[in-house]
Amino acid sequence: VEFKVEKAAIIHAGVGKASFSEEAIAQNIKAFVGAVNKAKPAGVKGVFFKKVSVSTTMGPGIKLDVNDVLAA
Repeated sequence: VEFKVEKAAIIHAGVGKASFSEEAIAQNIKAFVGAVNKAKPAGVKGVFFKKVSVSTTMGPGIKLDVNDVLAA
């Protein structure tokens, strides 16, 4: 999984296309979150994910519940 981190600790990654099924996008988001958790430095304490949203390239973001994303 490839992702890009901005200076403000915002992570960007492609997790699917508009033509993907809802289940396929959900699986890709779960795999992405797992990869980010594995790449988390050992010295990081506290909350690692504060907000999660999904959007199309130029569309508005849809906020996701962080606890639901992390539990998956």
